[in-house]
Amino acid sequence: MRIGVVVFPGSNCDRDALSAIELARPGCAVAIRAEEAELPPVDALVLPGGFAYGDYLRAGALAAVAPVMEGVRRFADSGRPVLGICNGFQVLCEAGLLPGALAPNESGRFVCEEVCLFVESEATPFTAGLGSRRLRLPVAHAHGRYQADAATLDRLERNGQVVFRYEGQSPNGSARRIAGVRNERGNVLGMMPHPERRVEDALGGRDGLLLFAALLRHLEASA
Repeated sequence: MRIGVVVFPGSNCDRDALSAIELARPGCAVAIRAEEAELPPVDALVLPGGFAYGDYLRAGALAAVAPVMEGVRRFADSGRPVLGICNGFQVLCEAGLLPGALAPNESGRFVCEEVCLFVESEATPFTAGLGSRRLRLPVAHAHGRYQADAATLDRLERNGQVVFRYEGQSPNGSARRIAGVRNERGNVLGMMPHPERRVEDALGGRDGLLLFAALLRHLEASA
């Protein structure tokens, strides 16, 4: 199995994502440059956090039209797993692979803290088997306020597409305390908290490792 991590200019969590994948299953992580129009053979993709292309114009907007995104789009359309973390979530929304958008935090400030969230959907390769688990993960973003019109939010709730929800008050003012959503098919997931930063005891716990372990179980079952 090979899990690709797309590295955009300005990504700063790509090494964290690669390390988390290697911790979950040594030898299966591969970096993919944003300039690559064709994806190498991989079974899943991760779009990591950071500031792709400096977040110029709008967070994720330039990355959404990078050469690699044509391959990401075809990969997602084929039903294979795609995870966008923080800036990666922004990129997926800007590319139209997920509904809604990520706006500046309600406070107007960069937020860097630990948060608690609940798993509200197991209908993704990254949360299958986790149940309604409570996770503790770090966030680090300036544009993490998830927004969508009322009709879209109602549809997401009705279809079970809200995958993660913040416990208590949202750190960014996100609509309905949404911390992560999936597409209708369930193979594309975007989330603001950083699971790759909480994968071993030295980092404060292993809650984030659960998502990568779930992905590996999904890939093994699919194979």
